[in-house]
Amino acid sequence: MPWIQLRLSANEDNAEKYSEWLSACGAQAVTFIDAQDTPIYEPLPGDEIVYWNNTVVMGLFDASHDMDKVLSYLKSIHPDKSNMAYKLEQLEDKDWEREWMDNFHPMKFGQRLWICPSWREVPDPDAVNVMLDPGLAFGTGTHPTTALCLTWLDSLDLKGKTVVDFGCGSGILSLAALKLGAAKVIGIDIDPQALQASLENAKRNDCADRLALFLPKDQPTFKADVVVANILAGPLRELAPVIIEYVASKGKLALSGVLEEQAQQLQTIYGEFCDMEPVTVQDEWVRLSGTRK
Repeated sequence: MPWIQLRLSANEDNAEKYSEWLSACGAQAVTFIDAQDTPIYEPLPGDEIVYWNNTVVMGLFDASHDMDKVLSYLKSIHPDKSNMAYKLEQLEDKDWEREWMDNFHPMKFGQRLWICPSWREVPDPDAVNVMLDPGLAFGTGTHPTTALCLTWLDSLDLKGKTVVDFGCGSGILSLAALKLGAAKVIGIDIDPQALQASLENAKRNDCADRLALFLPKDQPTFKADVVVANILAGPLRELAPVIIEYVASKGKLALSGVLEEQAQQLQTIYGEFCDMEPVTVQDEWVRLSGTRK
């Protein structure tokens, strides 16, 4: 089915209102995206949703919808009636799931580790292969922050170790750790869908019996040999006491989801507890790593 997409320029104060307008005009779906690539992290349960200062609110309409009528109505109620910033575009009729699947290829990280889509053949049967189907949760290895963490895990001797994956998402880091020899991984995420995706991917990789998954309210208290947290700078800063508490003496820690300009503050915070190494940079994103004092 062909679609028409209407984009409205908004900000954090009016994005929700614009969404309601588009829904009232018959949009089949409404999506918010960042207009300037500003990082933002998912709110904790019960927290208020925060939008970007420069937000694009996108409404998806059936191609047969009367868009002249929609635009006329929106301009009549818009605060800047004569200069409403919008863009109307026709979307190509595609099988978007198939399009995404066709462009997700096996990827190698470090010396041993491959992340392979579950619908493709592994390029090296003798390598450490993680078969992944991200489903509804973030994490395919294509983002620099995930790639940085995967390469770091590949560099460690994880045989028999206990690992915490803080913000596990699709479970990609948890599965990599297990396939690289970890005895047990504890995955923690605020999104129940992420935990479900992690569990399904663990079953696909025959390692579900060594993966324990928790929402933050249920997360256990213990010390781990290795802790990896691929979230973003804000929660890494706020949750530092919780994350550090998981790292055993002489245990290894890696943090990502951090931009270069955010790294120094986190180096200082975590440096109180760990001997931090120089940051590793990839496409403006960094990985911080260290050893618990």
